[in-house]
Amino acid sequence: MSTTQSNDVTATSTPASLTGKTLSRAVPIGIAVVAVLVAGGAWLAGASLPAAAVIGWLVFAVAYVGTSYAVEGRRKGADTLAGTLMWTAFALAMIPLVSLIVTVVSKGAPVLTYGFINDDMSGLALLGQGGGIYHAIMGTIMVTALAALISVPIGVFTAIYLVEYGKGNKTSQVITFLVDVMTGIPSIVAGLFAVALFIVITGDPLPRLGIGGAVALSLLMLPTVIRSVEEMLKLVPDELREASYALGVPRWRTIVKVVLPTAVAGIVTGITLAIARVAGETAPLLLILGTAREVNWNPFDGPVQTLPVFIFQSLSQTTHFKYGEIWTDRVWGAALFLIIIVMALNLIARVIGKTFAPKTGR
Repeated sequence: MSTTQSNDVTATSTPASLTGKTLSRAVPIGIAVVAVLVAGGAWLAGASLPAAAVIGWLVFAVAYVGTSYAVEGRRKGADTLAGTLMWTAFALAMIPLVSLIVTVVSKGAPVLTYGFINDDMSGLALLGQGGGIYHAIMGTIMVTALAALISVPIGVFTAIYLVEYGKGNKTSQVITFLVDVMTGIPSIVAGLFAVALFIVITGDPLPRLGIGGAVALSLLMLPTVIRSVEEMLKLVPDELREASYALGVPRWRTIVKVVLPTAVAGIVTGITLAIARVAGETAPLLLILGTAREVNWNPFDGPVQTLPVFIFQSLSQTTHFKYGEIWTDRVWGAALFLIIIVMALNLIARVIGKTFAPKTGR
């Protein structure tokens, strides 16, 4: 009889549900439609477009979170509230970025013609007479490349010493402290250092040299390169080093054949991002590069023009010419081309990182 009763209990009992009520996917869509209608009504009633957008977003956030609390319960409602706050913060952070991109593209895209990119300003007496930014593009590439040639080897070897040779000793602690200090140095201080250095070297009271700009940019690149390479080398498992040492491989060869190839993706990505970071610097270059109206391929003699300096100097002189409005559009074109260069460097860094990343699999 006990067996029969247990079978009856098993047959009649039903397991409790492990999931609670959830909102349909149509609910947030419907709330969003209502919020858009409210925002549109506020705009038609005389509110400004930003104010109407804020009203619509508040209506959506309050209605969505309140509905979630009422239907799904306190825990799910709290999760919905946190998600709504995060999306709100993301939208607020994107507003200035999107506004900047739209402004630069709308004003600069019509100016980016073949002639504007392929011509310089040689032989022109006034800014408003035309010309292009070819000399500034080539100057940016040359000065940035020289800065990379100076800072990348020093940064990589310094990071290798900090991780592989100088763990915990006084020298590495001093170097780490100095790198941290250099990270916070204002960019114009780097320009002042370059000016002072080349006044001593050349004897010229106002030196105008491309190599001076490269030295100033290398001071700004160096801490970024050291920190990025150092962190990548720390991510290499110690087991790889120990396995190499167990086979009798010396330390320098272990670094070259094991450590660096393992971390090469992160190293190259960090270096590329450091180059992109200094490509748009203006303050240090204003002090040392001067102004050039044509390409100067000799960094040791004469001024060199770069895109950031070209933008600043051209815009500061716009008010002195009757072609000011026309030239302002050309400054926006130079700004757009500079953004394209920096964006291309960032994309190259991502591609290199994915290409050289260690392949994992079973």
